[in-house]
Amino acid sequence: MASSSLSSSSLKLNHLRTLCYHLKQNRCYSKLNHSSTSSELDKVSDDVPTSGICRPLSEILKELNKKVPDSLVKTRIEKDGFHIRYIPWHVVNRVLNLHAPEWSGEVRNITYSADAKSVSVVYRVTLYGTDAEIFRESTGTASIDDTSYGDPVQKAEAMAFRRACARFGLGLHLYHEESS
Repeated sequence: MASSSLSSSSLKLNHLRTLCYHLKQNRCYSKLNHSSTSSELDKVSDDVPTSGICRPLSEILKELNKKVPDSLVKTRIEKDGFHIRYIPWHVVNRVLNLHAPEWSGEVRNITYSADAKSVSVVYRVTLYGTDAEIFRESTGTASIDDTSYGDPVQKAEAMAFRRACARFGLGLHLYHEESS
């Protein structure tokens, strides 16, 4: 009976090692869903990747370059009557979470104009793929006097964030619509 138990334990351990090998090959990680003991998991824990990066950048960028459905696009009317179509920052955030779950973003700089009438924000978005990581930066500027929603720094940051994501292709079709 001891050899049967040992054999069963060896099979489970081999199964775990095989699973870990395939996880490493695909670099797409998930929880182990089987009834292994913690000691068996400890034996292969060094083999189990801990990152959630699961696709090459080319696949991530291909998804981000797809047209965003019109139902997610909003329209804002400027003071001069010009209509601007845009994707709200929280929708852009969700799209990134869906297609590039390990992305990161950061405010790199906040600058007030010399006349204190506007604020500009530089924002960086970094995408992580199985083969590389890349980043894009962009700026956003808001008038200090414009208090229609949020504060000027928030508006400038949201604009910079959306523009940095557009440099990866997300919502870029909206910029092409404006020029045509």
